[in-house]
Amino acid sequence: MISLIFNQIIKLSATTSIIKSHIQEMEKLVSSWCKNKPLPESYIFPPETRPGNLVVPTCNTIPVIDLNKAEGQNRTHIVQQILKAGQEYGFFQVVNHGVPENLMNESMDVFKEFFEMPWEDKAMLYSEDPKNSCRLSTSSVNYAREKIHHWRDNLRHPCHPLQDCIKHWPQKPVRYREM
Repeated sequence: MISLIFNQIIKLSATTSIIKSHIQEMEKLVSSWCKNKPLPESYIFPPETRPGNLVVPTCNTIPVIDLNKAEGQNRTHIVQQILKAGQEYGFFQVVNHGVPENLMNESMDVFKEFFEMPWEDKAMLYSEDPKNSCRLSTSSVNYAREKIHHWRDNLRHPCHPLQDCIKHWPQKPVRYREM
């Protein structure tokens, strides 16, 4: 009986230690401190490394990729369009992708809800270990070695096959797994 109690105490101690470690890591997340606070120095790039007065060429249109045309023999042509748009513009618009607009809007609402949750609800997901199935992180994979950090938080997890991956997804907000 005493060894059982002792084992429970050790597990509780280890869990407490992990939680404290996660709390310290969570302080790095932009979403944990950015509201109504000044930007920390570690997120401000020195003037000599900022883009400055870049001249960005303007265009009247951006590439539009119509996935409805990706069936049959047109598939190769669509793939080439995607590659070209990515190389020349860096982005493109996708139409006729089959995802209903209300689903896209609801998904964005759930993502916003996730990042606006208190840090306590997100702490167990924070990890800089790229091997973790579901991980919340900030800036880049080299946060500890960066002198200046990027202004972003990331939530990464696999999605396919869904039945194998969903168990690793965040449990809050509840709607997250429903989307």
